[in-house]
Amino acid sequence: MVGNSNSVERYRQRPKSVVTESGDGPPVVFAHGMLMDRTLFTPQLSTLSDTYRTIAYDLRARTDRYEGPYNLSALADDLAALLDTLNVESIVLAGVSTGGFMALDFVNRYPERVRGIILINSMAASHTETERNEYSNLAAQVRKNGPTDQLLDIGRVRMFGETTRETNPVLVEHWVNRWRTYPGEAIYYEMQSWIGREDFTDKLSNITVPFLSIHGTEDTVLAPERTESMLTQVPYGDQVLIEDAGHSAPIERPDPVNHAIREFLSDVSTCQIQSQFSVW
Repeated sequence: MVGNSNSVERYRQRPKSVVTESGDGPPVVFAHGMLMDRTLFTPQLSTLSDTYRTIAYDLRARTDRYEGPYNLSALADDLAALLDTLNVESIVLAGVSTGGFMALDFVNRYPERVRGIILINSMAASHTETERNEYSNLAAQVRKNGPTDQLLDIGRVRMFGETTRETNPVLVEHWVNRWRTYPGEAIYYEMQSWIGREDFTDKLSNITVPFLSIHGTEDTVLAPERTESMLTQVPYGDQVLIEDAGHSAPIERPDPVNHAIREFLSDVSTCQIQSQFSVW
């Protein structure tokens, strides 16, 4: 059952303030990751809305309800409340990074509402102890000092691949400038929602819907090989690697990402899923 916190109510009562949607047809929901917002998926909504009802929304960290603590299950309840308000019964759910962590929690809590899962630059395995310590230190710094230039430089390198930083600096700086406006508390609680998450790998066998992993080959936050354990656990698991893309593949190389998503959605609608591995 969906919770009744004020944050969950935000998604029930004020959906237009957190959602961008376009098109008609089977619904596809996009959940962004760390430091991003729903505009991350502008290329996907503009392309895929010719066939699908595409819905991108802001997770709690990008709303006025950013204060915590909260966890991935709370974020999953937010989405369930939003779907109720939008009169959407079941979806294909695409999540980037943190949005992918939440997507796994969502399908575990609301399996009847999911027709397919797309993880983009995300994984089922938990973070290592070293990573948890590093991220905890970064979270404490940003909570104390806000998004300083030093922390923004870290974000610039980790959120975008080397190719994007070299060939599309305007895109990178667009996002860096957005990050400057975020309250330190919002980033802190955003990080705390996933730092200590449990390994989901053993639960993947319970996912009976089609599953797609899309991953940038230049992702230095979550290296592509860290996704391999997922594909051996799900009954219908595909992977597409996106060349010259880092941790923000949907905007770094939208065309191959859109192609992979469209093919997957077509297969979901016809139930013609076969395991495969592709590089674009």
